[in-house]
Order: sequence, then C-alpha cells, then structure tokens
Amino acid sequence: MKPFRLLIVLTLAFGIVGYTVWRSSKTKVAAVKLVGYQEAGVPLSMPVSGKPDMRFHMLSAWQANQVPHVTSMDIPMGSENGALVYNAQAFWEMNEARGGHHTGDDLNGIGGMDTDLGDPVYSAADGLVIYAGEPLPGWGKTILLAHRGPDGRPLQSMYAHLDQIKVARGSLVGRGNLIGTVGTANGYYPAHLHFEIRSSDTFHIGGGYLNQPLHYLDPTTVIRSMHHTAAEGVFPSLIRLATLSILNPLENLEIENAERITELENR
Repeated sequence: MKPFRLLIVLTLAFGIVGYTVWRSSKTKVAAVKLVGYQEAGVPLSMPVSGKPDMRFHMLSAWQANQVPHVTSMDIPMGSENGALVYNAQAFWEMNEARGGHHTGDDLNGIGGMDTDLGDPVYSAADGLVIYAGEPLPGWGKTILLAHRGPDGRPLQSMYAHLDQIKVARGSLVGRGNLIGTVGTANGYYPAHLHFEIRSSDTFHIGGGYLNQPLHYLDPTTVIRSMHHTAAEGVFPSLIRLATLSILNPLENLEIENAERITELENR
C-alpha cells in the first residue's frame, strides 16, 4: 500500500506543479468590448470568446445590394477634372521615417501647406458611405465609400485627415458630391487629403504604411482607367443629379443637365 500511496502523492504533486506552470505561461490579454466597427481605433487583439472583431466588418446582403456599379471616377479634389491639385506623396512611395510604403495618394492644393484647409472634398465615384467618423487622432475625420467596378469587383475609396464630414454613414452619394473638407488630422500634418482605393469586401482603417500592397490599389492608375472625358466635359453622375434635384429642384434642374441626359438617352 505504501508504494501505491506514494505514487498517488507524486502524481498529485506533479499535477499541481504542471498546472501552475501552464497557467503562468498563458499570455493575459485584456478583454476589449467593441460596440461596433465604428470603434476602428481600438488596438487589434484576438476576438473575445470567439466573437468576430467588428473592425473587419462585412456588408450585409442588403448593404451589398445598395453598392452602386461605377464606370467613371474622378480625382476627389480641385476642379471638375482635378486641376489645381498635386500629389505630394504618391502611392507606394517608401517613407523611411514611417517604416513602410505609402498606401494612398496625398493630394494637396497647389499653394502647399495649409492653403487648401477647408477646401471641398468630393466623392470620386458613386458610392455607399460605409464609414464616417474619427478612428484615431492621427487619422482625423475619415470617410470610406463602397463601390462596384465595371467588372463587378468590390472597390473602396478612403478620404482621411478631413476637417469636416458632410455625409452620414449609410447614405448614397454620387460622383462629384461634396462629402467633406480638407483638414490637418487635428494638426498632425499640413492640410492635405489622404486618398486610398482598395479592392475588398471587408473594410478596416489600416495604418497608412505597409510593406506588402495586399488589397491596396494605385489611386492614380484606377482613376485614369475610368476617367472618361468627352469634348463637352465629364458627364455628371446620375445619382448626383437625382440627389440635387430632390434637394433643390428649381436651382439644380438646369437646362444644360437636361440636354446632357437627353443626349445620353439618344446614344
């Protein structure tokens, strides 16, 4: 009996020691409660109790059905055709100070510094507003729009460092609609617009600099591929025309727009 009792004692002792070592080796991560994916600035961690992290939000079937297909896309600052704007830091330029490649274009007014502070920012294409808020102080006010490209693939455009947001999450905007104004991201940078285009069904805010392109696209290349210009100029978005006519029919249903719509229907 004594050897048997000794075996039991040793087994219990080794079990207690093993359990103590195992518990002490576990990494303790503070639980983070996320109310929704608008809390995009919360540091990434493993989901609590297997629940999905809402910052990697997927559109519902209803939302996905609302995303407009786009065939035209414009530069979101400057004149109708993107004049009076230069690209201060192009897509995928290496920034040693930031430790990675730039994930978008930094669009500036040609006066430089804060001369474009408060200038209008327009929707680059017809889109659904899927994010409108301030994820982190360094990002400033930010907008994400969802689109469908000519081939049906999902696209997103991001407008960051804004001074003001002029649209609400869940609203439908037309190409050329005013959605915000140029800001400084709470004074972090001279005034400019950080503009990104991505291809993804899910969305997140991101960090602005990466070492792999992942789903980020070159905004200049994408816009050039869908920037259709005729002799009479860029034809306005039909969604934009409908929005303007509903808000102010007497002022915005102009003869010029009516003639362009008639011309389009007769083609």
